[in-house]
Amino acid sequence: MSRYIAQRLFHTLLVLLGVSLLTFALIHMTPGDPVLVMLGTDATPGELDRLRHLLGLDQPLYVQYVQYLGHLLSGQMGDSIFQHQPVSKLIGDRLPATIELTVAAMSIAVVVGMLTGVVSAVMPYSAFDITAMFVALAGVAMPVFWLGMLAILLFSLQLGWLPSFGRGEPLIQAVQYWLRTGDPSDVVDSVKHLILPALTLGAFSAALISRLVRSSLLEVLGQDYVRTARAKGIARTPVIAHHALPNALIPVVTVIGLQVGTLLGGAVLAETIFAWPGIGRLLIQAISQRDYPLVQGIVIVTALVVSLINLAVDLLYAAINPRVRYG
Repeated sequence: MSRYIAQRLFHTLLVLLGVSLLTFALIHMTPGDPVLVMLGTDATPGELDRLRHLLGLDQPLYVQYVQYLGHLLSGQMGDSIFQHQPVSKLIGDRLPATIELTVAAMSIAVVVGMLTGVVSAVMPYSAFDITAMFVALAGVAMPVFWLGMLAILLFSLQLGWLPSFGRGEPLIQAVQYWLRTGDPSDVVDSVKHLILPALTLGAFSAALISRLVRSSLLEVLGQDYVRTARAKGIARTPVIAHHALPNALIPVVTVIGLQVGTLLGGAVLAETIFAWPGIGRLLIQAISQRDYPLVQGIVIVTALVVSLINLAVDLLYAAINPRVRYG
């Protein structure tokens, strides 16, 4: 197990190196000059050259990349060109909001997807199954930005049940305040602000998980060992819970791990639509300003989070299915 973890961590380092190189190349190939954005079109060529030299943007690209890589290996991601703050601080301030949104969306996706998938597999071709799979198909096909706008139109503007934008008090702090004072108002406000973006972001993953759980569990329920267990007189629920479901969850866990990356990518749209103060909105702002260090820092942190989550998902295989072993 320890050897496998060491190999995966080494592969993660290689992935991060590739991501850093690809991101560096893409942002420097993108049209636009951060110096021109900062000084405006009225700046003289001398002023542009002077600021470009101060920022180190007049050096060859390979020199800039080697310097960036050296700072990255030492734990430094540089300073934002426009905000004049360390990139690590800017990301650290915004990352908790994105994590809160992603965890909420993934929790909704897993709970809804697992429940509907299991019930649909247990009652195939029933009214519930047909309705659930139709809704799941619609959820897979509907873009995040369109679903978000529809949710705002219905639940915020028409019904007035939920706020349309912004973030309340951080949920963890709101819960701590509730436990300390007994006043749940901050928790209620935080949850109200969280519901719409989390539902919008998690709808696609919930639909995908539901369809995958149904197909995987239906396949397992047709295996000989399941029929043998039922023939021995074991009740249907224990057979599904203890025999069929663990074997059906292996591909589902893989997809759930991959969906974390999808949710982090979709958070860019969800945070923009709902004015959620996470790294998604920060990334959009950094791209529009050609803030190279900030864009690179956000992409590297996102790649690191996704890689570590995929490693954790691989390690969960053995816990779900004891037959899985790592060399």
